[in-house]
Amino acid sequence: MFKSIMIPVDISHVDTLRRALDVGSDLGKHYGAGVTVVGVTTAAPAASAHSPEELEQKLEALAKDLSGAHGIEARAKTVVSHDPTIDMEDKLVDAAKDLGADLVVMASHKPGLLEHIISAHAVDFAAHTDMSVFIVR
Repeated sequence: MFKSIMIPVDISHVDTLRRALDVGSDLGKHYGAGVTVVGVTTAAPAASAHSPEELEQKLEALAKDLSGAHGIEARAKTVVSHDPTIDMEDKLVDAAKDLGADLVVMASHKPGLLEHIISAHAVDFAAHTDMSVFIVR
């Protein structure tokens, strides 16, 4: 059913993404699909990594952990953006297309007041793509 699963991650919040990582990995194992964790960063130093190369190393370590824990072959992809706050959804849609992803598993949180002003990344992503999106809380 699915051949390529993308799991967008914010590496500085991996603890809150655990369910999405587990769901995406389990689906990958069940369907024999490739699983890729994707992180978006800037070229400038950020809280999660000082460079895109450092983020790539962290994502590769996460992919290795998922591979071992779930018996899958997970990969990592780093996407560089001038301003991830503004173009996060566009960068994720482009990454999913580049990977040939037919399922995107994303973490979300319970909507609050802020979502009435600025929508959540998962909601925006699902609204602007024709691929299947599994949003995990």
